[in-house]
Amino acid sequence: MTKKVYVIHENDDWTVHLTKRLDELNIPYETWYLDQGIVNLNEAPPEGVFYNRMSASSHTRNHRYAPELATAVIDWLEFYGRKVLNGSNALRLEISKVKQYTQLEQYGIRVPKTVAAVGKEQIIEAAKALNKVPFITKHNRAGKGLGVQLFYSFEALQEHLEKPTFEDSVDGITLVQEYVKSPESFITRAEFVGGKYVYSVRVDTSEGFELCPADACQIGDLFCPVGEDPKDQMKFRIVENPRTELIEKYEQFLKGNDIEVAGIEFIVDEDDTVFTYDVNTNTNYNSDAEELEQKFGMLELAKLLGRELDKLNETVKN
Repeated sequence: MTKKVYVIHENDDWTVHLTKRLDELNIPYETWYLDQGIVNLNEAPPEGVFYNRMSASSHTRNHRYAPELATAVIDWLEFYGRKVLNGSNALRLEISKVKQYTQLEQYGIRVPKTVAAVGKEQIIEAAKALNKVPFITKHNRAGKGLGVQLFYSFEALQEHLEKPTFEDSVDGITLVQEYVKSPESFITRAEFVGGKYVYSVRVDTSEGFELCPADACQIGDLFCPVGEDPKDQMKFRIVENPRTELIEKYEQFLKGNDIEVAGIEFIVDEDDTVFTYDVNTNTNYNSDAEELEQKFGMLELAKLLGRELDKLNETVKN
């Protein structure tokens, strides 16, 4: 039986860009769409290379328990000794920013001061414990900037919590976090494949916090209609990243947490202090930004999966 690459996911719009590259490279693959299903622990999974790109934001696509199902599937795969890229530990980080922050700090990477809370009264208590104004709230399990709100007072937070439009995190955990003010309205996202740095993308945040770079997330034109340089008008733009020490720490963090593929986001404040605030283990790439610089994340990922499949086939031969 021909061994394949198996892609674990719950969003076709985000996966088609990878399967297109796998097709180009003639790499055999199968996608496992895990919005629902069963896991028979008594049967061995197929031989192959498995790549997990389960998303923390799956609940926004009516796939509430997809991460839990993926966790069960990956535990099953790992029990039987299958090669899983972005395995169980990567998924734990994907669905918990608390886990992300504790692990980042373990590798000497600065994160914003954060207090986690469950319950509306406790969110107020968390804000007071943080004792920094302004501050933001965000969901512990989120993706795409879900639940991010900026507050300039405890009273504003209280008013927000009392509104019927208040939306709790899907896991019930709200984070209250210090607000990091950047002198310019952008953040930087460093992309890694195979645990190694590929490129950085500068993301314009002037229009809000929903920062998903995937083409499927984009609304409207990415370019200003006037005749200015389109490179300066793109919301997502690949840039040089001079912070080599930070990149080295990121690579150590990824290796220590068994994460092969990730986008890590950071922001720089007015004192040039760098704060890392998000790790995306189901990272997406923006095609307009990549086309401009001729750097392609999904192509690098497909090549990585192909190499892993070749290694598996060689092991079997020997």
